Amino acid sequence: MEEHAHGLIIRTRPLTETSLIVHWLTAGSGRIATVAKGARRPKSPFRGKLDLFFTADFTFARARQSDLHTLREVRLHETHEPLRRDLDRLQQAAYAVNLIEQTTERETPLPELHALVTDYLQELARQPWRTEAVLWFELKLLHLLGLQPEPATTRTSPRTQALMTEVFARDWPEVFALQPDAGQIKELTRFLHGFLIYHFDRLAIGRAAALKQDA
Repeated sequence: MEEHAHGLIIRTRPLTETSLIVHWLTAGSGRIATVAKGARRPKSPFRGKLDLFFTADFTFARARQSDLHTLREVRLHETHEPLRRDLDRLQQAAYAVNLIEQTTERETPLPELHALVTDYLQELARQPWRTEAVLWFELKLLHLLGLQPEPATTRTSPRTQALMTEVFARDWPEVFALQPDAGQIKELTRFLHGFLIYHFDRLAIGRAAALKQDA
């Protein structure tokens, strides 16, 4: 029996010379993996539809004894093309995916997470590169996971505490309109570095690159 889903492609990798494994973030099923049989063939119906950060409606046949399901059909919606032309923003999007994979379980429905990531990528694609986009995503994800720091109890300045409160309360366009100064960015970067390690034991891969920091 086929299932229908709407999802964001968060990772792809070859399975065989002709097939591809596609990892999706969906609203209804969370993170799922599918195999696109024949997708690497020149005349495949999947050709041009399966790439990083594409969003699409798709159908798949759920495997009975595996977490690798069979992809049937794909109807492409969005490619987030601006991200593909800018390595700096692409690194920020990739880090967001790494953080999602680190902090969530596979096939666990979390519709709010799907909305958080897709809305973030849309705003990231519309905006010029900014260091703080990484910090905004970390704060928003922590809030969604119920792990948000209480600003008043953090060892940060009152101005940075107020900034965190605004990020929690605002939607993405309003968050990206915020204009923190260099001191606030440095303070928040340092605070979240320790906070993420405390809760998740380590930082997700790619944080330094996304922030343009020395590794």
